[in-house]
Amino acid sequence: MQIWEVRARDEVAASIHQNSLLLQDSLPQYLNQLVDELSTKIHRTLKRIATDKSESTRICNQHGHERASYVDYSLTQLIMEYQILRQVIFQVLEEEAALGVQERDIIINSIELAVNDAASQFSQTLRDIQDLFTVTLTHDLRGLLNTVKLGTQLMQRRVQLSDNHVDVATRINNAINRMDSMIQNLLDASRLRAGQSLKLEFEECYLDKLVQNVVEDLSFVYGDRFILVSDFDIRSNCSRKEIRRVIENLAINAVKYGDRSTPIILTLQQTETHISLTIHNEGNPISLDAQSILFQQFRRTISAETETGWGLGLFLVKSIIEAHQGTIEIESAEGKGTSFIVKLPKVIV
Repeated sequence: MQIWEVRARDEVAASIHQNSLLLQDSLPQYLNQLVDELSTKIHRTLKRIATDKSESTRICNQHGHERASYVDYSLTQLIMEYQILRQVIFQVLEEEAALGVQERDIIINSIELAVNDAASQFSQTLRDIQDLFTVTLTHDLRGLLNTVKLGTQLMQRRVQLSDNHVDVATRINNAINRMDSMIQNLLDASRLRAGQSLKLEFEECYLDKLVQNVVEDLSFVYGDRFILVSDFDIRSNCSRKEIRRVIENLAINAVKYGDRSTPIILTLQQTETHISLTIHNEGNPISLDAQSILFQQFRRTISAETETGWGLGLFLVKSIIEAHQGTIEIESAEGKGTSFIVKLPKVIV
């Protein structure tokens, strides 16, 4: 370990900030495990092999977790530590006697498994830290936004309708709502990455009325851009709030990226097996390459790079629909425009 520490301090930049005990971390425990694997005096039963592997994984996970907790360490530096350890092990052992093929294979295999375990835990710990940061940040930001929003609403109530400040206050309030939506998207994406499910409250919904309400609200903001074609009495067991979020997201995307001179058509239908909602806009098609990343988080197509947002909207749309046991598809072609097709289960009456 002393030889390894000297080399690590020379070759791994982050190591210079650690004292000897913190730098060596759990590696002495790992070496003890490797000694047992190399020993000719220990009977290597299947049970013993499984126990040793489990213990080695625990030790290397601990090492990966510790390294991820230090801001200076990168995954590359973590892997480099194990590469140095392998070189030092061969150097020290072969000074005593030449290693046999079986012994070399044991060491190489053990180091490879150790690297994989430590690197996986390093990555997982970083994700956990990032998710905790996101949750904390979004919570604090929403608290500040609520304060600003309350002040803006108070200002709207106090000014005269003819006052120019009404328009300013309205614009501020709309901007706050967009920021709040972006923060909610970030928070939900963080929950999904952490393996948590979205908090959905299911109830019987009349989707025809819900879509109509969304269209009316969007028309107030974006003008007479929307045409609704809908069957009547379309019911589904859904989270009203989240399905509304899906419809708004897809419709607003159609406004942003569609041909501004053509209408956006929302078609709501039901069959014997499912409910279908299609949101169609004319305009430039979405390429197959862009379609392949469309529903991934933090990924944006070239045409979307000039728009504000996290690149989370369609990722969350897909997650919400799948939580409803539904599906979403995209059809886009030159001269035919773009259609997003949502299919949801039908309530069996």
